[in-house]
Amino acid sequence: MYAIIQARGRQLKVTPGAVVEIDGRPGERGSEFNFDQVLLVEKDAGEILAGAPYVADARVLGVVDGESRGPKLRVFKKKRRKGFRKTRGHRSVFTRVRITDIQA
Repeated sequence: MYAIIQARGRQLKVTPGAVVEIDGRPGERGSEFNFDQVLLVEKDAGEILAGAPYVADARVLGVVDGESRGPKLRVFKKKRRKGFRKTRGHRSVFTRVRITDIQA
């Protein structure tokens, strides 16, 4: 059994027991998290439920495991022959969510 969900603008394929990383900080460690935007569900019997755009009455439940940070990204800008150089960067924060159940 698996489902394809939309979380914070990205589509993810999830199965029960999987750990996924989503952008931002949805909650504290150990709190319940509910994904309502389910695009597709494949059940154990091979039945596929596709939504238009979302599957009606389908939810994916998860528990927040914690947060992690992505790789450090460096942004470098330069204009040739002008002496202009600027270095900036960022490091995104992700939240780890452990999928507990798929309800369809």
